Amino acid sequence: MKNISKILLIIFSFGALTSCEQDLDVNTNPNTPDTITPDLALASAEASLIAMTGGELANVGGFYAQYYTQAPSAGQYDAIDEYNLPTNFGNRVWDELYSGCLNDLQYVITESELQGNTGKVLIGRLLQAYTYQVLVDVFGDVPYTEALAGVANINPKVTPGNEIYTDLINQINTAVANYNANPVPSAFGAQDVIYQGDMTNWLKFANTLKLKMYMRMSYTSQADPAAVTALLAQNNFITANAGFAIFGTQTSQRNPFFETNLSASPGLGDINHVASNTLMLFYTQNNDPRRNAVYRASTTGAYASIDQGNGAAFNNTAIAYSRPNITAQTPVYLITVAESNFLQAEALIRYSTQAGAKAKYDLGVASSFSTYGLPTASATALTATGAAYEFITGLATEQAVRQVMVQKWAALANVNNIEAYIETTRTKFPEVVPFGTQEYSKGNRVTSLTSILSATSLPSILFYPQNEVDRNKNITQRTSITQKVWWDQKN
Repeated sequence: MKNISKILLIIFSFGALTSCEQDLDVNTNPNTPDTITPDLALASAEASLIAMTGGELANVGGFYAQYYTQAPSAGQYDAIDEYNLPTNFGNRVWDELYSGCLNDLQYVITESELQGNTGKVLIGRLLQAYTYQVLVDVFGDVPYTEALAGVANINPKVTPGNEIYTDLINQINTAVANYNANPVPSAFGAQDVIYQGDMTNWLKFANTLKLKMYMRMSYTSQADPAAVTALLAQNNFITANAGFAIFGTQTSQRNPFFETNLSASPGLGDINHVASNTLMLFYTQNNDPRRNAVYRASTTGAYASIDQGNGAAFNNTAIAYSRPNITAQTPVYLITVAESNFLQAEALIRYSTQAGAKAKYDLGVASSFSTYGLPTASATALTATGAAYEFITGLATEQAVRQVMVQKWAALANVNNIEAYIETTRTKFPEVVPFGTQEYSKGNRVTSLTSILSATSLPSILFYPQNEVDRNKNITQRTSITQKVWWDQKN
């Protein structure tokens, strides 16, 4: 495991794990030292997952979802804004998630099965499913059936993403059924930072994660209305955000995005990210108070932003604009209650003649305000009849879904940036329109003005990490980041 998650473990007094001692790859043996326990391995895995989803993936997701753009007079992330990522961009994410997170979770599962602890197995399976789902969603087909085999297979083949999704859902169902048949509490306690070992919350997480995965399939032949309808009827989704919310204020204890991008000495940090007009003007033109929660004002107190990729047109620096309002202790979320409600709203639109969709949509907006620490009364005012965010009933399916997805996009800023990018890729909402035709108040995206891609193309996938391509003969580098993940089938 790499330094950031190792440090997170130390500060939370989880102890240093042998698996954290070196940089490993997807082919490394799972953790086997006698001193490790499933509790410590779970803490390690959660820190590893959070470090990546809240760090490097939050960064690229923030640019691709058009929450941020590269500031003038700086250029660290020009390549992201240009859609010109190098093939080595994903090296660290891949190594951390496979060698740190997935290996630790496999240890949790294997040891807990030997102990007969169905609660620990369930939590391990759920987090493993979440992690593999993230890997598929950003890298496409990845090692799965042959992964984590150690020296027994140093060249694991990739498994098609649709097959991975199917097996992950089966794994979740089996783990849930085994727990329900023999409900042994996990007793993880505080070493499960997300839900403190509370099995009721983890069972709700299981249903919410499955719903999320089923909705990813909605434009594919694997769409499963019956399974979705059964989940909706069960109505047992998360009621508490699934997140990591115990960051400290000292160096190397802090939110990973803040630690990397915002915390350095004056002149060295907080110089690259400024607000993109795409989201900023959506908030501003709709009088949405989330603007002040997502962004900090400029040094003059203004909420200023620029068009995506237009930094070269200005000579001033980041302090002249709004910047991400992420602090040392801002939580990193895996799934929020707002996201759960939006998933349910979309499902009801697609598979239940829209019945109940408005109520879930309204709850999604209200829950988003709560996540940002804003009064839900402000959300209620914006979703009221005739207001900017009123849910219009009776629209055609895709237009009804659009209402949900625009609000979901607006609710994920600084919350789960990579999820926002993934969902905009899946649904194509907010739409990408030619520059000059955009209506930011309605929720429109544009192609970055520095894009190397043609027309209104945006990246659909990340390159395989070059480290893995070089050492694994069964992985061939893709030719373009406009190739598609398996579920990306909407015209």
